[in-house]
Amino acid sequence: MNSKIDFKGIWCEAYRPTKLNELVLDDASLRVLNQIKDEIPNLLFTGAPGTGKTTTARIIVNDILKCNYLYINASDESGIDTIRYKITNFAQTKSFDGKVKVIILDEADGLTSQAQQALRNTMESFAKYCRFILTANYRHKIIPALQSRCQSLELKPVIENAVKRCYNILQQENVVVEDNQKKKFVQLVKAYFPDLRKTINELQKSVVDGKLYIDTCVADNELLKGVFEGIKEDSLKVRKYLIENEDRFQGDYDTLLANLLDYLYEQSIDELKKKQMIVEIAEALYRSAFVIDKEIGAFACLVKLEQIYKS
Repeated sequence: MNSKIDFKGIWCEAYRPTKLNELVLDDASLRVLNQIKDEIPNLLFTGAPGTGKTTTARIIVNDILKCNYLYINASDESGIDTIRYKITNFAQTKSFDGKVKVIILDEADGLTSQAQQALRNTMESFAKYCRFILTANYRHKIIPALQSRCQSLELKPVIENAVKRCYNILQQENVVVEDNQKKKFVQLVKAYFPDLRKTINELQKSVVDGKLYIDTCVADNELLKGVFEGIKEDSLKVRKYLIENEDRFQGDYDTLLANLLDYLYEQSIDELKKKQMIVEIAEALYRSAFVIDKEIGAFACLVKLEQIYKS
């Protein structure tokens, strides 16, 4: 665990890892990253939000390579002019210390198709002096020509390590975790996994007068009961119900569906229908990774669940 840096009030920044051994990734990912010494290929880090893609890129340039680098958030600067001018101007010259230079393109899946095409040529033209680290939530939004020019690595946190990391943060902040809160603490970490950033923010929000206080289970069973009853009667009414109660699940439809799966598993309904509904939720969560509007996908899933239940 790295020592806390001076980043007042923001735990997810104060405890952001600065070395590879502080990351909560799977062993396979760490083995690949530990092979990085003085040189790197072009890299593409993919994974869900909050899994450490940007943090890992910064560790490589700051702690391992200790090189000159340029950071660009591609969701803010997504056009071809960023490639033509900002990136090209940085990439075309040799570093003063003779080391390779690195350009971090964060959220590269936000680049326009035209910008990605231009980046492909830039990577090849300045390969002598410069490498690229791209991060993306959705790998399929990166054109194949860029993927083929990068060594891809999907970053996968480990749930057990995430629980330990969060508990260590509470200890370093001298937060008291009473026995009746320990189970709820683990539930909270699992509910928001693999988004460690969101998990830490939720933990910080749950500290009252130096004590951890999670007043309800992360899975709001009353909310889930309302959803389930709506599915049994008329799923069209569930959409209005969820919109009116979005604050109870922070509009996180993926987590809502995951909690609904657990809730359905405990209900006394026909076993075959239960299995079909669980499969439908699993498929909806898979499809959710490829869409922008997750609310529409979740609502479509609820409509399908109603059809299964009434079949």
